[in-house]
Amino acid sequence: MSLLVFVVAWYLVTTADLIRPLYLPSPRAVWDAFVQANSSHPIAPGSDRMVRGEQNYYLWEHLLASLQRIGIGVGAAIVIGVPLGLVMGSFTWVGIVLEPYLNFLRSLPPLAYIGLLIVWFGIGDESKIWVLFLAAFPPIAMSAIGGVRGVREDQLNAARSLGASRRQVLTAVVGPATLPEILTGVRVAIGFAWTTVVAAEIANGIPGIGGLAYLAGQQLNTALVLACILVIGCAAIVLDLGIKSLEKVLVPWRGKA
Repeated sequence: MSLLVFVVAWYLVTTADLIRPLYLPSPRAVWDAFVQANSSHPIAPGSDRMVRGEQNYYLWEHLLASLQRIGIGVGAAIVIGVPLGLVMGSFTWVGIVLEPYLNFLRSLPPLAYIGLLIVWFGIGDESKIWVLFLAAFPPIAMSAIGGVRGVREDQLNAARSLGASRRQVLTAVVGPATLPEILTGVRVAIGFAWTTVVAAEIANGIPGIGGLAYLAGQQLNTALVLACILVIGCAAIVLDLGIKSLEKVLVPWRGKA
């Protein structure tokens, strides 16, 4: 109902010409831009020459390209960030040495270093993946650190008193206690990656949903910009629901123990 009210209000505002279409196109204009971006259409009215979607890619192809970059960037952040966070949380001296660098990286906005990454790795996918990796790495590592440090001492002592080895303590106590925090960090990291995707795809970001949104904004195609924003938001919601469903499978004890 709230979504219906929002769309009706949007329609009424645009129909009454309270806001110029350049700043807020109508829902129909946004829908037409979405349909055009997902279909082949004449390059100009009356022309026989056809073009695929936008920038010769359908909108779903732009989305898939961005998802691939996010998947690689976040995947690399998980592979590196989780073990490093576990080590930093388990060994105090490692945390003291490395945590200032992690906090420094966490405080930097992506636009601060995207130019440097382009110089280092070029304008291809490599620099974009690095941007997404650097956006996702800090929350994942911090969640692993917090998970380890949040393990209750009496649980560790109870396992040791029952004869558990160091390996058994890690797998039976520390691992299950830390996993919920790590999954929360992954959820946050995916959110950061989505908010960074437009910045990552500013330079040579086609195909890419963020690059298409940026290019459409440069061309004052507001309807297409809003269509891209809606697709990005819906995809982020679906991904978040997927992570929440994964949490229920992997950590069914969360909140119960």
